[in-house]
Amino acid sequence: MNVGFSWNLVDDIRQMWSLQSMVSAFRAGTIVAVLGGLVGWFMVVRKQSFAGHTLAVVGFPGAAAAVWLGFGAGFGYLGFCLVAALVIAALPTQGQAGYGEESAVVGTTQAFALGAGALFVALYKGFLNGTNALLFGTFLGITSDQVLLLAAVAAVVLIVLAVVGRPLLFASIDRDVARANGVPVRLLGVVFLVLLGATAAAVSQITGSLLVFALLVLPPATAQLITARPARGLVLSVVLALVSVWVALFIAYYSPYPVGFWLTTVAFGLYLLTAGLSLAARRMGRRPVPVRV
Repeated sequence: MNVGFSWNLVDDIRQMWSLQSMVSAFRAGTIVAVLGGLVGWFMVVRKQSFAGHTLAVVGFPGAAAAVWLGFGAGFGYLGFCLVAALVIAALPTQGQAGYGEESAVVGTTQAFALGAGALFVALYKGFLNGTNALLFGTFLGITSDQVLLLAAVAAVVLIVLAVVGRPLLFASIDRDVARANGVPVRLLGVVFLVLLGATAAAVSQITGSLLVFALLVLPPATAQLITARPARGLVLSVVLALVSVWVALFIAYYSPYPVGFWLTTVAFGLYLLTAGLSLAARRMGRRPVPVRV
């Protein structure tokens, strides 16, 4: 890790980007930030954060199994997350069965996935650092091929999201009214879970399986504290995700600590700052006006 931080941001960035690995890391980080900001915004609106976390966790045994079998970890993330998304989509919906039943099944799947991941790591008998990278993320060793794979996945996800975005938003805000107006709510739910699985697989390659929420939840949740308008919220969510990723990668390059820690710290700091400012603004707005006698 380079420790030549000089406080001259222009020189520091130029030095950092002189390495092809860092250029690839920023390209991959930009891709996953856009995906996480957009898909995560819908996930928060639909209140499917638990399902999103489970899909991210399922990526861990997928990546471990792929490494054990001699394939790239990216293919393992993507394959297992997509399969898990289809399994969750096959569960009874909130309207057909209780939310508690759905959560119990999803949570059970999550626990089994972590155990299977530990098994694949033991079978691989690799280095412990590799396990840490799968769980908590890394920007080292990102290749141009991985960037191309992420770009291809992102292109497909964004195209599908653009096609189903309006009815998906309608179904997310008021499921019953959308169904009454002929919106295919069930089909849209399945499509979104597949998109969420692909996004979790992509984001996991930067944040690791356990820290996907840093991009899928924190920027969208921060954006929704600022504005309730969908278009502005989506744009703001992407901007916050980009800032979190870029700042985290920059700090991690000059730091001995993992990029996942910095990413969650920056994103959580932005959330706390926004929540604090929003609370202060509300209290100032509610301050009683003195009555003149």
